[in-house]
Amino acid sequence: MKKLLTALALAPLLLAGALAHAQAHSDKETKADIERHRAMAAAHEAAAKCLESGKGHDVCQKELQAACKGLAIGKYCGMRHAH
Repeated sequence: MKKLLTALALAPLLLAGALAHAQAHSDKETKADIERHRAMAAAHEAAAKCLESGKGHDVCQKELQAACKGLAIGKYCGMRHAH
């Protein structure tokens, strides 16, 4: 029980430290993040249009993966949803 109370007491401090670290981006880094998000959004919009055009899921997924190469972590361009 004592360990649980200690962990609960430390949790807000760890959270505050994580938030402070997350906010430590320079203007240059923030601008780069913005551009990456816009590029990912454009790639996802293109994937939606691909699907609307009647191309198959596999074709559109490959186009999305190519458009997102180097932008996001994983093969889903920063997003994954259920099918």
